[in-house]
This record gives sequence, C-alpha cells and structure tokens, in this order.
Amino acid sequence: MPSDAVSVAISPCPNDVVIFGAWILGRVGLPDARATFAFEDVETLNEAALAGTYDVVKVSAAMAAPLADRYAVLPSGAAFGFGAGPKLVCDAGFTGRPKTVAVPGLRTTAATLLRAALADDDPALPPPDAAFVPVRYDAIVDAVRSGRTEAGLLIHETALAAADHGLRLVLDLGRWWEARLPDVPVPLGVILAKKSLGQARLTALGELLRRSLLAAREEPELVAPLARLLAREKNEAVIRAHIEAYVGELSLAMGATGTRALARLCEIAQMAKERHLPAGSPLPAPDQSC
Repeated sequence: MPSDAVSVAISPCPNDVVIFGAWILGRVGLPDARATFAFEDVETLNEAALAGTYDVVKVSAAMAAPLADRYAVLPSGAAFGFGAGPKLVCDAGFTGRPKTVAVPGLRTTAATLLRAALADDDPALPPPDAAFVPVRYDAIVDAVRSGRTEAGLLIHETALAAADHGLRLVLDLGRWWEARLPDVPVPLGVILAKKSLGQARLTALGELLRRSLLAAREEPELVAPLARLLAREKNEAVIRAHIEAYVGELSLAMGATGTRALARLCEIAQMAKERHLPAGSPLPAPDQSC
C-alpha cells in the first residue's frame, strides 16, 4: 500500500455507514492521502486492532483502554446509547434460566456489559457462570432459534428486531446501564487511529469524520442506499430507528461526556471481575478488555 494511503475498517452496521458514508463515497476526504475501506464484524475489528492491521478502525468501546498505548480515540464517529443498548433474548417458547448465551465476541462491549449484569445473580437472568459462546453478530438469531444456545446477545440493528425473529426480550442492557449510571450514556463503539500517524493526521481524521457525518445529515439520501445495502435487517423503519438511537451529537464530538462514559465502562467491567465470579466464568484475557 502506498505511504499516502490510510487503511480504514468499520462494521457494516447502519450507524457506522452513516458516519463514514460521505468519506467512503468520496464526498469528503483527506487532502493528501487516499483511503482504503474494509467492512468486518465487530469482533474481527477488535482482533484486527490488537494486531495493528488498520490505521483507523472501529472497535468495541470496551477495547479503547487496552489499546491506548498504540491507538488514540478519535473525538468523532463514536456510538453512544441513551437508554438503548445490546439486548439479551431467548426463543419465545423457552422457559427457565438460560445456561448458554451466544455473544458477538468475548471482547465486545455487549459481552462486557452482560458479564457485569450477570454478576448480580438475578434469578430472572442467566447465572454468573453461564457459558458465553462467541458467534458472529449476524448469526446469533440462528444460534438461538436452532437451539445451539438458550439465549443470545443481539447488537446492531437486529437488537431492534428481536420480535420479528420470534425472540423474547430478557434484558435491555441500555436500560440496565441507565438505571445505574443515568448521568452518562452507554458507550458502545469508538473509532481508533494509530498514534504513529502523528498528531496532525489524528486531528485531521477527527475533523474528517465530523464533516462526513454532517454531510450525511445534510443530504440523507447520499448514504442511505449504502446503509440499506449493508444492513442485516432490511426493514427501513428498523434501520432508521437504529441510526436515531446511536448516531447523535456525541458522534460529532464525544467531548467530556463521552470520555467520562468510557471511564465508567471500565469501572463497571472491573467491578464485575471482582464480584467473586465462579471459576471458569466467561472472561477474556486480562489485557483484552477494560
């Protein structure tokens, strides 16, 4: 790859596509460098960031702290939820306490939040030692419907369409977070850029993402076809609801509120690890999550 190219990797979820769409389509860009784009599921992106594969990469918010030595969090492009977040579901006909949960990756924010919620040992939820089964985000519905797992943790736009798939909501982790931390939104995903790019490039990238999102706001149909093409759910109402839930003012500039939310996420994750969880609980390696 030429030295004047910047490699970028994001997920195909509608909020990422809306934020990056104007850049992907060439409406905005860096004046002195071209960009290459890749689309991957969120756990693959987390692993790619750990490997240093891309210059700019969307990752789970829970991965921001472990990667802070090599990557900077860009001030624009992040996803925060106000009372909205990943959703734990089971088949509509399932009864009992789920012992297995399909999760979109052990390093994801979704898994981090669920791990913390289960530490309370609420009898209405899976037990703290429930088995987390990593499943690609767009295969979780099938994992639950087929009986491979008794519950699943939905992210992206599918989290808003659980009933359409015959699934019953067990826990909305956005509401769970809001009940405990009403002063900050739940941080779900952030955009990282390699510190080795230099401060000038990092500043330019943050401003570029802000301009890309503003362009999408000013001309929604510019990026809407791409968002529809890449979305797993094809119901346009679901796609719009997802974008409205996770693309907001903090996506333009996360500021002090976003920074505080990331810090609280790390605190919650650490408290969950210290809650005397049984041996064998579904925890990733210590250096791979908050």
